Amino acid sequence: MVTTQRRGGWVVVGAVFAMLTVAAGLGFYNMTVYLRALVDERGFSVGQVSGATGGFFLVSGIAGIPVASLIARHDVRLTIAAGALLGGGSLALLGRVSQLWQLYALYAVFALGFAAAGLVPATTVVTRWFADRRAVALSIASTGLSVGGILVTPLSARLIDRHGLDAVAPWLGLVFAVGILAIAPFVRPWPRTLADEPHASAGMEGAWFRDAVRSRFFVGVTVAYVLLMLAQVGGISHLFNLVSERVDEDKAATAVSVLAFASVVGRLAGGAVVTVISTRRFTTALAVVQGAALVVLSQGESAVALLLGTLLFGLTVGNLLLLQSILLAEAFGVLDYPRIYSVSQLVATIGITAGPAVVGIIHDSAGGYTAGLTVLAVASVGGAAALVAGGPVSATRS
Repeated sequence: MVTTQRRGGWVVVGAVFAMLTVAAGLGFYNMTVYLRALVDERGFSVGQVSGATGGFFLVSGIAGIPVASLIARHDVRLTIAAGALLGGGSLALLGRVSQLWQLYALYAVFALGFAAAGLVPATTVVTRWFADRRAVALSIASTGLSVGGILVTPLSARLIDRHGLDAVAPWLGLVFAVGILAIAPFVRPWPRTLADEPHASAGMEGAWFRDAVRSRFFVGVTVAYVLLMLAQVGGISHLFNLVSERVDEDKAATAVSVLAFASVVGRLAGGAVVTVISTRRFTTALAVVQGAALVVLSQGESAVALLLGTLLFGLTVGNLLLLQSILLAEAFGVLDYPRIYSVSQLVATIGITAGPAVVGIIHDSAGGYTAGLTVLAVASVGGAAALVAGGPVSATRS
């Protein structure tokens, strides 16, 4: 029989799932929709908006450090609520942007809100609530990222296409703020002791931050995720515009839905797979597959080819975001997890920031996406090599 304590853990998973659905649907996945709207309605170039998109991911990565500190000292729900207000308020103003500096400034504030209601608090709470079923719990909770891309992003894309960014942005901001504020009370902080909650992770076992960051494994994973996120976020942020240019906007909206749907399937399957095979080997294989998917997208001209490439890409997207947290939790435990994960994520932000900008700059100079997506494919394979160089998880355990 499921105990009250065990139900408490799964309630947290459900709340995190819903929170990430809103945050990712209007933030992570929707950045490609905003790019297209800002280019069409404001006259910015792809490269200019790509730079702002890169800035969004850079600020959100940097913000992960203070967010990790806040949630270690205060109720995580307060941080999430603040993120809802910051993110919703800035998103509501997006339709009023008329100059490039305004876009950069607004994206920076949006990034702060996204970080406070995003992966650092989400993965920290779930990681500390679960021990033996951590991979499954994380896979279910983080599937909210993809569901946001399936349900929220295509709807907002169609609304923006029909009514324009000016009219739709305030409503998107309202949904972001109210949706996350309504969910935040259910993201219960992890219990401090085993007596408080038997279902929670039964200890704060693991490595200290200073020891973890000096390890070969941490360096390998972090370098790998610089390259993998450069490839992944660079591809995601330009997917809508890529398909719009080569086919049309209806197929572009379909591609975003396919990407998100495939990421759901990939993530749920991946959560089960890593219970029976090495997480590092699985991540390495996915990195190679991601590179292959980007090659397909770089060469595809028809709707069928682009959607097939998107499907393959989505299967890797769903897992790679999840696997960074699992790799680090397996290697270093939960003792200092928020700091370890947030620093690794911050360094990976170099790639997240560079990805959209690199592809945008190459697009503007080359007059298309082929060369830029090829660069992303090479980066993804480089990420696989870094994971191999980092060695096995067992090497970090005493």
